[in-house]
Order: sequence, then structure tokens, then C-alpha cells
Amino acid sequence: MIQRADTSLNRFTMYRLVLWVLAVLAAYSLLLNVLGWLTFGIPEMLTHLVLCLGLTYVSNRGLAALFHVRPHSESSLITGLLLYFLFWPSFKALDIGGVALACILASASKYALAWRGRHIFNPAAAGAFVTGLTGLNIATWWAATPAMLFLLVPGILLVLYRTRKMLMGAVFTVVSVSIVATELLRAGMSPGQALWQPLAQRPVLFFVGFMLTEPLTLPPRRRQQLALAAVVGVVFAVPYNLGFVANSPELALLVGNLLAFLAGQRGGIRLNFQESRPMTPTTTEFSFLPDRAVRFVPGQYIELHLPHGRSDGKGLRRVFSLTSAPDAQDVTIGVGTAEPVSAAKRALLALRPGDSVTATTVGGDFVLPDGSRGPVLLVAAGIGITPYLAQLAAGAARNRDVVLLYLAKSAAELAYADALEQSGARVIARLSDGSAPPPFMEDASTVSPPPERIDGAALKELVPDIAAREVFISGSPASVRSLRAAARSAGARRIRTDSFSGY
Repeated sequence: MIQRADTSLNRFTMYRLVLWVLAVLAAYSLLLNVLGWLTFGIPEMLTHLVLCLGLTYVSNRGLAALFHVRPHSESSLITGLLLYFLFWPSFKALDIGGVALACILASASKYALAWRGRHIFNPAAAGAFVTGLTGLNIATWWAATPAMLFLLVPGILLVLYRTRKMLMGAVFTVVSVSIVATELLRAGMSPGQALWQPLAQRPVLFFVGFMLTEPLTLPPRRRQQLALAAVVGVVFAVPYNLGFVANSPELALLVGNLLAFLAGQRGGIRLNFQESRPMTPTTTEFSFLPDRAVRFVPGQYIELHLPHGRSDGKGLRRVFSLTSAPDAQDVTIGVGTAEPVSAAKRALLALRPGDSVTATTVGGDFVLPDGSRGPVLLVAAGIGITPYLAQLAAGAARNRDVVLLYLAKSAAELAYADALEQSGARVIARLSDGSAPPPFMEDASTVSPPPERIDGAALKELVPDIAAREVFISGSPASVRSLRAAARSAGARRIRTDSFSGY
């Protein structure tokens, strides 16, 4: 069931999934109004929805043309739907004017409140906050109503599961609900009501599902994200009034956005394409010269914005593991290019020397433990070899005992063989066609009997001290799931995984 769920969800990019979930929630809100569970009025809600979607879409395209960049239409529609749920549907002139201002400001914030091409603040929160300061309208976050929970909760869980932010969402929810519930208990409310009220009548769930966990405004490391969730949870829940501003969800999010910006790679980075070279019949390496240093830890990924004319629904932004060392002059990525390739990868393959792309995010936690020289086992399935290249290029095998188990279809599909030979790591190859790997690699087919997939017994035979090693597993979701189970069966205690969705 988990594998089928992953396969289905991986067909959607993060942006496409959020857009569809918000669209379903918007349709559901209209149904609730028809049923009498919401009382805005259908004309008001439809007008409000059209206003939010239309103005964010048009203003975003206009500003993109002004700044000579390609507009990201899905992002603008998501912003419009978020504002639809933040502001009260109304026919009052001031209310409509405030919503219109929030939509335009949200689009403008992507360009005006940006650093080196990367927006700093969540656009919907920025638009709502500034509009509140003008007094024209104030965000009410009306999606926080018990009637919306029936679809809101599963929608949020889908988004958090797809973006792998379940733990971050849990930290924020526990912190914020605990603070609010404590205040309600002091006010004389029963324990059940004190827990129900913040979940059903305050925007805790909507906030964490669609606003706080937006990838572009998060710090790069998981521990930073968890700390950020706790800090924002406090700012979100603790009441305060500084005169010109009081506590609000949008202000809490903007504070979190600023902290995340200070913690991560600040701003987008222009990468000038140098060359590409085939590594195997189905793998290609791309080399870029950045216009400034890319700060990353070996094992992390980089997100590239790859505009293309005819979209296939998989999005303009794709994530790739960095294969170069952090101190290398060029930035390199290894990409699976077996047919059929996505439209974004076709855009990558069509690059010519001198062309440029933008790196929007650097992040990830698939990195070797800090300050430890303990032994590790690196398991790579196919294209999953890529995150280990940066680690080995940075000298990982010189500082600790490293065993690399490389699973591929054939010897021809063993990418980066030269780099692996020079790394100093013990390399074991398991080739599913039974062919022999290069001489410097040990042949895993010697385990008896040679399995179609590496199981726990085979893994234990290949790496007898696996229990003493920290295990890293990288590859497709199905491969990672199978190999993690095998590692557990073989006695591994500490396992980190990195799934390559879409390959």
C-alpha cells in the first residue's frame, strides 16, 4: 500500500499536488456554503475566488514580463487560493479593495522582497500582513472552521507526506496547540475543548500544511527545520501586542521566513552551463560554473529552475544530487536520462555552452555524521550513486572506513567508475545481469545463492560488520524500501535513506 501511495503521489510535483488539494478544498467550501454549513453566500464566494485567482495570476505575469523572467503560473495560482482562504468573502468595497491589494502585493513580494532572484517571504503571508497594516482588510483565516476539517485534514496529510515534512508539521502542531490549550485551560475550559478549539477553530492545521512547510522558504537542514517549527509555533501561539502589530499567523510565518533565509543559501544562484558527458547509456553528468560559491554539505541536493515550452505536468523545478566536492570550481550533477525523460530533463539536455539556469534551493540531510569517523556502509541503487560522489570527492574514505555497495543492471551502467576507484573506498558491485564489474570492485554475485535482490542474509555475508556501521541507502523509492528492510534484517541499527522520485 505504501509503495502504491508513493508511486501515485510521485506523479505530482509538490506544486501540482498543493494546487490540486487547495482547488478541491475551494470546491468543498462552496459545497459547504450550499449545504448551509458556511454562510458567506455563493455569489460572494465565487467573486472572491475569481478575484484572488485572477489578480494573482495576471499581476504575476505582468511583473514577470517587467523583470524579464518566465512566470511560474502554478505558484501564482497557489498564492491566489491561499488568499481565498485567508480573507473573508465580501461585497463591501473596502474588503474587496483590501483583497485586491493583498493579491498584488503577494505577487510583488516575489520580486521586491527577494535577494538574488529568490523570494524571502511567503507571498500570501506577505500580502496579507502588509494589507493588514493599511487597515483596508485583515486576514481572518476562515478555513479554520470545523466544517472544513473533513477534507482539510487528509489534504494536509497528503501534502506533508509528499514533502516529507510530517515531523516538522508535528513539532509545530504540538508546540502551538500546547501553548493555546494551556491558556484555555487557565480560562476554565475543559481539557477536551482546550485541545479541540485550536485544532478546529484556529488556523493551526491550514498554516502548517500549506504555509510553514513551503520548501522555498525553509532552511536547508532537517534539524534547522524542526527548530524553526518550534520557534514559529511559539510566535504563532503566544499573544502579544506591540502597538502597531499584534500576533497573527502571517506575522509568525514572516518571522520564520526571515530566520530560514538567514540560515540557508541566500538567494538564487546563476549556473552557467559548461558541458555534459554521458556516464553510462542511461546517465549523464552536467557541469556548470556558478556566478558565486554554492554552499553545501556533501550529500545534499540542488534544485534547478528549468523553464521549458511544453510542460508535461512535472514542474519547472527539479532536484538533483550534487556530485562535485564543495571546494570544486565547477558544480556537477548526475542525472538519469533513460527514455522517457521529463520535459525539464529535455530542457537540461538541450543546454548549450554559455546557457544558464538558476539554482533556487540547496538542502537535504543525506550527509555523513558531523564530527564522527565511525565506519559507514553506502548502498546505491542505479542513479542513487550520485549523492555519494560529493562525499567521496571530499575525502570521506580517507577519514573513515567506507564500504560502498553499488547495485546496477550491468557493468555498462556503473557510473563514475574512475572516481570510485580513486576514492579509496571498498567498492562492491551487484550486477543483475550477472556480468563482471571492473577489477577494482568486488563482485557481489559471489554470495550464495546470488539473489535477484539483495536480502538481509546476502547483505550480512557481504558486510559482516554491518551492525557497527551507519548505513546510507539511495535509489528509487521501491529500491530504498527493499534495501532498508534488508539492512534491518542484516542487523543495521542506524539507517538513513534518500529516495529519487521520478527516475
